[in-house]
Amino acid sequence: MEDRSPQAQAAQVQRRRLAAAELGAALRELADAAVSTEAGEDVLLRVAERARALVPELNTARRTPGEPASVDAVRSGPYMYNPVVGPGNPMAPPMTVEVVDGVAVGTCTLGLAYEGPARYAHGGISALLLDQMLGRAHAANGRPGVTVTLSVRYRRPVPLETPLRLTAWLDESGDYPIGRATIATAAAPDTALVSAEGRFLGVKLR
Repeated sequence: MEDRSPQAQAAQVQRRRLAAAELGAALRELADAAVSTEAGEDVLLRVAERARALVPELNTARRTPGEPASVDAVRSGPYMYNPVVGPGNPMAPPMTVEVVDGVAVGTCTLGLAYEGPARYAHGGISALLLDQMLGRAHAANGRPGVTVTLSVRYRRPVPLETPLRLTAWLDESGDYPIGRATIATAAAPDTALVSAEGRFLGVKLR
């Protein structure tokens, strides 16, 4: 008889999270190889065929848009398929984030899959990372919400294959709170490469 106790269900979810993270990591390795390879067209076509052959097995059980993933905890995380921090999402670097005294601090390294200008990250990726950080800072300060405005200033190029440090906090010195965030390298955390400010609309968590 199957054990349906809360403890058994929690253990099963944890096993699925680990499996999802493993698949995400493998697909990130594949994506990195795909965007950096100079192999011949015969290799590219052969790998493409093998990759497509894997899709039907995963499609045997799918969730629909708007349906939470079974491996997620909606109110508190983790969010396994978030495109920035989700270890199960092959699009994510993934970035790890900690909150220290209300300030969100993120770390990640961007590979060739995120390249814009040669050797540097695409500007849209910087905006994506900063938006995630601002959302985390708002939530950490009891103001979870969705982005209403996001203003990004690009000061210097963000290098690839370089450990990055992202910082976000809530500025409540004015009439309404404004989120502020920066991207820097881990080696020079006080030199902002990209900065942003954003305003968020508060939402109630489900």
